[in-house]
Amino acid sequence: MQTLPSPHPAVMFQPITDGAVLLHMEDEIYFGLNAVGARVWQMLPPHHAELDDLCASLSATYPDADPNEIRSDVIELLDHLRAERLVVDHN
Repeated sequence: MQTLPSPHPAVMFQPITDGAVLLHMEDEIYFGLNAVGARVWQMLPPHHAELDDLCASLSATYPDADPNEIRSDVIELLDHLRAERLVVDHN
């Protein structure tokens, strides 16, 4: 099982009509999320601790989507969030 990162404590989340905007207050980085990306952000710890749990929840919400594609898309999003220091991993 892969542990999910947590939102960085200096990041503000603001929902908008078609997704959300993240703002890293220390680094002054803005990052836009579509509706599914915003949902993933809201499902990060403490709501879900493991990647498999988050992906299972998304698969239940989007039953017509391929579970493997959901997992791949979530991993790609998490990689982008890590690269921008918007999430922190637990060691």
